Amino acid sequence: MQGGHGVGFHHPPPAGGSAFFMPGVSLMGAGSLAAAGARIQALGLRKALVVTDAGLMRAGAVKAVTDVLESQGIAFSIYDGCQPNPTVDQVASGAAQLASAGCDCVISFGGGSPHDCAKGIAIVASPGNPDDIRACEGVNRMTGPMLPLVAVNTTAGTGSEMTRFAIITDTDRHVKMAIIDERCTPTLAVNDPLLMLAQPAGLTAATGMDALTHAVEAYVSTAATPITDACALAAVRLIARYLRRAVAVPGDVEAREGMAYAEFLAGMAFNSAGLGYVHAMAHQLGGLLNLPHGVCNAVLLPAVQEFNAVAVPDLFIDLAHALGVGVPGRDGPAAVEAALAAIRTLSADVAIPPNLAALGVKPEHFDLLATNAMKDACGATNPRAPTKEEVVALFKQAHEQ
Repeated sequence: MQGGHGVGFHHPPPAGGSAFFMPGVSLMGAGSLAAAGARIQALGLRKALVVTDAGLMRAGAVKAVTDVLESQGIAFSIYDGCQPNPTVDQVASGAAQLASAGCDCVISFGGGSPHDCAKGIAIVASPGNPDDIRACEGVNRMTGPMLPLVAVNTTAGTGSEMTRFAIITDTDRHVKMAIIDERCTPTLAVNDPLLMLAQPAGLTAATGMDALTHAVEAYVSTAATPITDACALAAVRLIARYLRRAVAVPGDVEAREGMAYAEFLAGMAFNSAGLGYVHAMAHQLGGLLNLPHGVCNAVLLPAVQEFNAVAVPDLFIDLAHALGVGVPGRDGPAAVEAALAAIRTLSADVAIPPNLAALGVKPEHFDLLATNAMKDACGATNPRAPTKEEVVALFKQAHEQ
């Protein structure tokens, strides 16, 4: 490696060492869903609550997973009430259906929203945990394991199918809650790119930029390690290579598979290294205004990383190389400029809106958004600790850029 992490540590190793989190088994590659059936049966499960959304139900896509369950003699009940930015009420509704149907496990089918909703359901439906998901907000607030969860992924972005994170919206407070606990990790993750071919261009772009944000934030995180660095940089390289193709040609299986591996690697990175203020800020936009998470991340990413680069300019040397715009030698400032330009270009190439104004965000929102962002657990590993006034300024910068 050329940059900061590659030449020693960019910060002292954490006291007591570090931890690396991921599911016990992850199935990857074209056709991997078919291989999941035997593994699900081997878990000894009787009846699954399949958590998905109404759009996937209408499209008939959910049949791919129910066919697998039927082939293994596993009964199921389908909860399709999950919506983008899943809520506390949706978790409670799904848990009630699970109980009435007598399910002993959960299978999520879709992208980040079904996975997060399913995690919430699997948590509150387990006797060892509170029956209100709000009690689990924060880090390691669960009081017991969740029910077995199999996460079948249909998008390439969130990483939720393999992480210990769940993001649930509390509509009473208009806040996206971050639930972070190793017991929130799915039992089995499935990333079959053949399930991603029908994903529309806009969603492909948004989820791909979400994955890029995960990788970049994990790489500059104060909790990064050589393991998470390797995952993050590999993810950035794959995204730079394949995201444009996946957006332009939805049926390009190679591009879809490249993005599936990229989002998984990015998930491996942030699952252990954490995230930063892009996510801390994006969560508030989703919670207050119900805006799409990946798009918010993409719009905020350049502004927040320009802010972070003041503290860790050398880390952008490796990022610039991974993005395909490497600079000679160890010129940190030049690498920062090149990396940020590459991120902005990629975002524009896949038709992400240019700024927060285009998403309908108003300046009068900034104060409340910044106040809530300062409380978000994802900000804890940001390489530069902002003041509230600086967070307001970042929202303003992303609004006007």
